Formats: sequence, C-alpha cells, structure tokens
Amino acid sequence: MSLVVSLIQMDCREGEPDANMEHVASAMREAVGRGSDLVLLPELWASGYDLPHASQYAARLSDGAFAWSAALARQHHTWLAGSLLELGDDGAYYNTATLWDPDGTLRAIYRKAHLFRPMEEDRYLTPGDEIRTFDLPWGRTALAICYDLRFPELFRRYAVDGVVLTLIPAQWPRTRVVHWQTLLRARAIENLMFVAGCNRVGGEPGTLFGGASAFISPWGDILTVGDDKSAVLTAELDLTQVERARRKITVLQDRRPELY
Repeated sequence: MSLVVSLIQMDCREGEPDANMEHVASAMREAVGRGSDLVLLPELWASGYDLPHASQYAARLSDGAFAWSAALARQHHTWLAGSLLELGDDGAYYNTATLWDPDGTLRAIYRKAHLFRPMEEDRYLTPGDEIRTFDLPWGRTALAICYDLRFPELFRRYAVDGVVLTLIPAQWPRTRVVHWQTLLRARAIENLMFVAGCNRVGGEPGTLFGGASAFISPWGDILTVGDDKSAVLTAELDLTQVERARRKITVLQDRRPELY
C-alpha cells in the first residue's frame, strides 16, 4: 500500500496560537491539494516552547487546539498528526502527540516519555508512561516526539511490535541538526521502517531551529528533505518496502535479547 504524506515545516511562533493556526490552515490546503492522505505538524506547533505559560495553552483532548485539529482533519478529510500541550485529567501538563482520522476521530495518542531537561521540560511537564502502537489502514504506526529520537530502545520496541511507520514531530535546534538528520536515518535503518520527522524552523537569536524535516525509507534513503525555511514537504511512501526489507535483512529475528 502507498501513502501520500506531507510535513508542514514551520516557525511555531511562541505564544501566538492564532498566527500558528492560520499558518497551519493555509499549509493544510496546499498539502491536501497535493493529494496527501496524512499531514504531520511539528512539536508544540500551536504555542512553541512557551512552557512557563503552559496554563494559557494546554487543553483537554476534546478542547482548544486539539478540537481545532480534529475539525481541520474532518474539514479536509485527511489524517492529521502533531504535538500540543495537554491538560491531563490529573491536572498535569503533557507534551502530547495525537493523530486524527478524516472524520475527526482521535485514533492515536502518545505523551512524550523522555523530557528534554536543557529546555526545562522536566520543570513544567509530566512525562508520559505508556508506549502504544496503532493499527491503521496503511499498517501499524507509532508516534514519538523530538528528544525520543535519541532513545533507540523505544524504536526497537516499535519495530518488534510490527510498526511500519513512525511519525516524529520535533523542535530540534539548528546547532545539532546533523544529529537530527543522522538519528532519523539510524532509527529507520536499524528498525527497517519508514520514519517521518517534521521539525520546526525559525526561532529567536540563540535558539534557532534547524528544519531538515525528512522522510526516510526502511533502507535509509532520504526520500524528501527540507532546508531551514517554512515549507510543505510531500512524499509517497510504498509501505510494502518494510516487509520486503525485513525479509531480506532479518535483524529482528536475529536479536539475542537474553544477552543484552
């Protein structure tokens, strides 16, 4: 099965959700015009990293920018993923990735498990404590968020569970964009899966973000990659490549977890 996916690489302007929503609405029209089945947004795309004011932006999954996302997916009859600040039922704040189907129904949710201390996520947010995979029309799919990319154990868990595509919204800094590019390819190659990473651009002097959003095939091929400017990046993923790659390179069967 093939799947047309678009990444909306954008400057997530801190504390300006209305401006960010306006940008997403416009870019979504462009992505849908390209025939996209699925659209991925960056990490914390509505608010940026304005974590000290999380209470102004965080919402329940049925409210705020989450509800707006569901309505946008329904309006364009397209799958839509990205990460936002969630107000949990426990009163805590989470960095939460969601995936909405073309009817605006929530089909996947993941709360960021690994919080990035250099940006004080651990001070303002609560880490998620559940790892799940999701059976979707094109195959088993998983979500990860930015810093999670540095934890290969998470992606190997996904691969063992049969995931063919992992979606990664991010705000990865320009100073370490080579790490972003290298780790996207590494996670795809070592797990023989498609990886789609949507990174932020822009920012302020001293905290600039690197873009380089990309689609990586199970063989580590870069299908499409962005620069450091706002853009809509689109690729058609042939998901049958995953099964073929895993038959040829039997790394998942050849593991010896009893040794490590």
